[in-house]
Amino acid sequence: QVQLVESGGGLVQAGGSLRLSCAASGIIFKISTMAWYRQAPGKQRELVATITGEGTSTTYVDSVKGRFSISRDNAKNTMYLQMNSLTPEDTAVYRCTKLAPGQRLWGQGTQVTVSS
Repeated sequence: QVQLVESGGGLVQAGGSLRLSCAASGIIFKISTMAWYRQAPGKQRELVATITGEGTSTTYVDSVKGRFSISRDNAKNTMYLQMNSLTPEDTAVYRCTKLAPGQRLWGQGTQVTVSS
């Protein structure tokens, strides 16, 4: 079954940390460029971070640089997003996606709520 399943979201106080996971199945994970997106209520979806298949290249949106870290474990077919120094502005539904190759694939999302 082809799917991406996120986990690790929750409620955290400002300044806290969370680690999101994205478990992939049914795809050749090690060659897949992956990404995390987020969407806050009333806002457009935002690309947060990307990572290439071997994990050698990553990108981040400016607002999370220095606070978030994207990584992957190809042996476990899993991608991660370590989020530190969280602020209420980071509150959103976070979804992982396979950017390439082939058809775009999305997870169902995990809610992250940061209280002030």
